[in-house]
Amino acid sequence: MPKESNVPVYQRRNGIDPLPELVRMSKETPFAEVSGSAVLDWIATGPDVVKAVLSDADRFTGKPRPAHTMDGQPFDTGNLLHYDRPDHARLRKMLTAEFTVRRMRRMQPIIEEIVADRLAVLERAGQPADVVRHFAWPVPGQVVCGLLGLPRDDLADLARMLDIRSTSRAKKQATAVQALDRYLVGVMVRKRAEPSDDLLGMLIREHGEELTDHELAGIASFLVSAAVESTAQALSLGLLALLLHPEQLALLKERPELMDGAVEELLRYVSVVSTASPRTAVVDVPVAGKVVKAGQAVGCSLIAANRSETPDDPNLLDITRGTTAHVAFGHGVHFCLGASLARMQMRIAFARLLERFPDLRLGVPPEELRYRPFAPQYGVETLPVFW
Repeated sequence: MPKESNVPVYQRRNGIDPLPELVRMSKETPFAEVSGSAVLDWIATGPDVVKAVLSDADRFTGKPRPAHTMDGQPFDTGNLLHYDRPDHARLRKMLTAEFTVRRMRRMQPIIEEIVADRLAVLERAGQPADVVRHFAWPVPGQVVCGLLGLPRDDLADLARMLDIRSTSRAKKQATAVQALDRYLVGVMVRKRAEPSDDLLGMLIREHGEELTDHELAGIASFLVSAAVESTAQALSLGLLALLLHPEQLALLKERPELMDGAVEELLRYVSVVSTASPRTAVVDVPVAGKVVKAGQAVGCSLIAANRSETPDDPNLLDITRGTTAHVAFGHGVHFCLGASLARMQMRIAFARLLERFPDLRLGVPPEELRYRPFAPQYGVETLPVFW
């Protein structure tokens, strides 16, 4: 792993916050060339530029450049972020029906049950208890296992594979990717033999002839990674943000009707995905007065855009801020498919957590917390709490 001091400013943070240099860059040079990177040629930090690049599906592709592919295919077969139209539209259409707000509401009692169970586990763990281990990871993990029809008993192994894939060195990452692929291909083989009443079973029943086992496994891997890791870190960092801002925490406990707005503000504030997957120009593209040459890759800093978006001080956490056009879930055709599911889990999890533990507080000094600076989803390793 690289030393954090050698990592570009747009990939580093000070705890939850972006570095001051990145905030300045967003205001002063919202679109800038990148030097010394094998992955990016440009970085977009201003909100308007970020949205313009992410929404331009005609002149930018999500496919990794040839140097970052395997056998001419995207790293992750089935990863919708690496697909362009019409393949992206074809795959997304297959999944969209399962992620409508109406369908997600049917998940509410299941999420409530999972949250209640994990809160009991957290309490039995004793004080200080690690929210990440006992709550923030298992809640979305169990939700996704139920959605996809994966055995809950497999969750610990899945979490281990995902963690290695996100935070370890390249050799271990490759091993974890292969292990996850083998596991999910095995799941697909079993489900083809006996399709179940879940999302993966639906894909097999309705689209089984169009999709190979490897592509189905890739879709499952993409969904597991996006839905579990991102939501787990949004829960962890969101709770940490509230604990570090006791006046906001007290306000939310006093006025629980603010929960919807609080979730949006926390998503904006913590921006778990710091930088969106690179977009590569397929033609020369004028952007913010400069020209991105065909073949050059652009990174879009979501946290920089989110901390520059609001008219009031964007670096303040304010759960009464009201609706903001944040890009925590991305923007354009690759906007997060599971956004409504993630929001629902956050609303329920925070509400029940604060009801059960009204005196919740951080279990260690903030400076002792360890973060995941190199993971695709930024977060904390552990989050000890007292109540």
